[in-house]
Amino acid sequence: MTDPVLVVLRGNSGSGKTTTAREVRRRYGRGCALLEQDHLRRVVLREHDSGRIGPVAPAFIAATARTALDLGYHVVLEGILHTGRYAAVLRDLIAGHHGPAHAFYLDVAFDETVRRHATRAEPTAVTADDMRGWYAYRDLLGVPGEVVIPQSATFDDAVRTVLHDSGLGATAALTPARCGARTAPPTGGRDQRYF
Repeated sequence: MTDPVLVVLRGNSGSGKTTTAREVRRRYGRGCALLEQDHLRRVVLREHDSGRIGPVAPAFIAATARTALDLGYHVVLEGILHTGRYAAVLRDLIAGHHGPAHAFYLDVAFDETVRRHATRAEPTAVTADDMRGWYAYRDLLGVPGEVVIPQSATFDDAVRTVLHDSGLGATAALTPARCGARTAPPTGGRDQRYF
């Protein structure tokens, strides 16, 4: 088995990073963990992104990624992941990973992020003013080999770039059992099925 691949996909709110990351994982298949900053920070930790408190999320997100990598999963970590709070832990995560590690940044202008946000399949109660407050121009991580995906790239271009440049596109997925495949019966005596 090859070393697991770490992909860090960053960009401003509305840049398309979550949709891209989900599609990368979907196209890859089983064996790839998708770690979404918003879910880990807002849902799991219920942590607000405030400069007035010492955030737990950066260390928690990096530890979650390390655990998945140590267990043999490829990891796609996505989020705004502003360098002001996340640069040190992300650089340590990338430097400390023994396998391939790749950083991608979706470079999308503010007006375009607002337009894209308005077309989201899962709308959120975020205003253009909220987005303006979070927007950081070309907030690059500054690690070797960081790939900047321009605004002109289509959704499919972005997905293919991540899959190709990270090597995930050429790596065999851990495919799930066929629908309806039987496994050993649990102690309760009924068959389990994977779907």
